[in-house]
Amino acid sequence: MAASALPFEQQTALVTGASSGIGLATARALLAQGARRVYVTGRDAAKLQRAAAGLGERAIAIAADSADIASLAQLHAAIAARGDRLDVLFANAGVAINNAFGDTSPAAYGTLFDINVKGVFFTVQTLLPLLNDGASVVLNASIAGNLGMPNLSLYNASKAAVRSFARSWASDLKPRRIRVNAISPGVTRTPILHTGLAMDEAQIDGVAHFLAETSPAGRMGEAEEIAAAVLFLASPAASYVNGAELVADGGFSQV
Repeated sequence: MAASALPFEQQTALVTGASSGIGLATARALLAQGARRVYVTGRDAAKLQRAAAGLGERAIAIAADSADIASLAQLHAAIAARGDRLDVLFANAGVAINNAFGDTSPAAYGTLFDINVKGVFFTVQTLLPLLNDGASVVLNASIAGNLGMPNLSLYNASKAAVRSFARSWASDLKPRRIRVNAISPGVTRTPILHTGLAMDEAQIDGVAHFLAETSPAGRMGEAEEIAAAVLFLASPAASYVNGAELVADGGFSQV
């Protein structure tokens, strides 16, 4: 494909939670598709810097915590100081934590909703002044928002809220022609299986076996596959897609 045909040529993007997994894969894909600059964020500065080093000089790492309003204000200031405006915002940062209903603490509730709901809301609101008219916002939801997965009631509800934001903001941002859509991945092979859901290899293998039997795709997703769906939503190819949820789960929740 000629450089002039790349869909994100000369565009500037921001991907939150890009130290690994879907966020990192999306940042890499945006750069490969012509983005002039991709800002990447994460809470662990050292891990983020290592990820950004692998992305090359067009990636700019800014340590930021999406659950911290002051941190988001600093992120806004850092992008504005470079004179940049955003064409694409992928609000990806989030956590997945098991919780047993009947034995869930207020602290656990607060942590998950602060990151997954408050974090997404104030990330987009804080950066809204930097979004170009006609920009694209993609929110990372999950098929969990539409399912009643056991021991995940907090996570499930948080992702339902994210999906709802896409509907509301598509209406709110109509005057600026900013499209807002949600990507809802299914089970995807990323570090969050270990770090968030605390699964060991045997448990992950069990999930893989379950999907082999029950999912039309017969397997887990890969981060690069979810990134490809995010890029579609953010690209001109999806110019008439707004307020929508794109499910990328190999058919698991669809049949």
